[in-house]
Amino acid sequence: MTDPQIIPISAFTALTLGIVTYFVGAKLTRKIPLLATYSIPESVSGGLFAAIGALGIYLITGREIAYDLAGRDALLVYFFTAVGLNARIGDLLRGGRPLAILLALTVLFMVCQSAVGVIGATLFDYPPPAGIMLGTASLVGGHGTAIAWGPSILTQFNVPGAAEIGVATATLGLVLASLIGGPIAKTLIERNALRSPPELPIDTAAEPDASEPDRVTHVSLMHVILWLHVAIFCGLAVFEALETMHVRVPVFLPCLLCGIALSNLAPRIVRRATSPAGSTTLAVVSEFSLSVFLSMSLMSMELWALSTSFALLFVTIFLQLVLAVAFTVFVVFRSLGRDYFAAVLSAGFAGFALGATPTAIANMTAVTQRYGPSPLAFIVLPLVSAFFADIANAIIIQWTIFLAAG
Repeated sequence: MTDPQIIPISAFTALTLGIVTYFVGAKLTRKIPLLATYSIPESVSGGLFAAIGALGIYLITGREIAYDLAGRDALLVYFFTAVGLNARIGDLLRGGRPLAILLALTVLFMVCQSAVGVIGATLFDYPPPAGIMLGTASLVGGHGTAIAWGPSILTQFNVPGAAEIGVATATLGLVLASLIGGPIAKTLIERNALRSPPELPIDTAAEPDASEPDRVTHVSLMHVILWLHVAIFCGLAVFEALETMHVRVPVFLPCLLCGIALSNLAPRIVRRATSPAGSTTLAVVSEFSLSVFLSMSLMSMELWALSTSFALLFVTIFLQLVLAVAFTVFVVFRSLGRDYFAAVLSAGFAGFALGATPTAIANMTAVTQRYGPSPLAFIVLPLVSAFFADIANAIIIQWTIFLAAG
């Protein structure tokens, strides 16, 4: 029986509203120059507008809007598989050093973020282990990690509402992550007079026939979707195999890696196989998937959940924001070379340091649309934020609980 206090939104309707929300955000960006100036993605401005509208409905009627987000999750897999198909082995090889540097910096940042969470919990007389719900478990880890760890913190350390605190922290972090990436990149790029480097020569073995016009047609769309589905099929098989070995990774990660392998190997194995890497059609599918995913993620935020533990959340998230901005500007940007690539990656780092990988990608997309491409950034960051960071996060959470409890 349907709860009368809940307004259910079906998966199809939620997907449709996600598209509408994007166009609302695009109109807001045209009407409010500040949004365009600081490269705030249209999905973010539209999604926040919709979330505030849902909050208004809740305050007036007492009813909550509950979205079925199955379509959103599918779009996430589509997007990252498209990122994989667009990757070139040469880019990955060049990404070795910055990948290692970003990974080391991410681990260092997560340790600092956990410490800030423990400090915030202590300031408001919560048990120190509750700090993981105010730190890396909820921010770098996101809503899923926060929900997963909430019951353990509740039962082991008697922290009432631990999961709710984690979800609220993750929600606030997601909003802030969407807002700070663009301004950080704008400041770094313009202050240092940075420019996007010229594109590297393309590996023709992995590219469409240059003699054919690069335009979107029904044939090119079906071509791209077929490549996506083959890569996703392989990625899901790898995901299930990893699960049988008790190795847990986000489902989109093996799809991303299978996309990379398929795009680079298939044209060399099968003579007539033409990879969609670098094509306009693949870019269109990728942009659509990311834009609607982010719109749906933000419009479905339950802002009314932030009313609990307001002082605790406000003070701690402010400290986390200061840490993230300072670390990004003074450590990440400088360590990665102070060039255009470092500036774009800084926008992405700010996105997943407080939010999630899709937020980071949206930040970088908004920046590159204005200042120019940086393809390597879109390969390096997801590998760190979606794979290595999850592994490091599990270790750091356990380590933080051990030290805080002791």
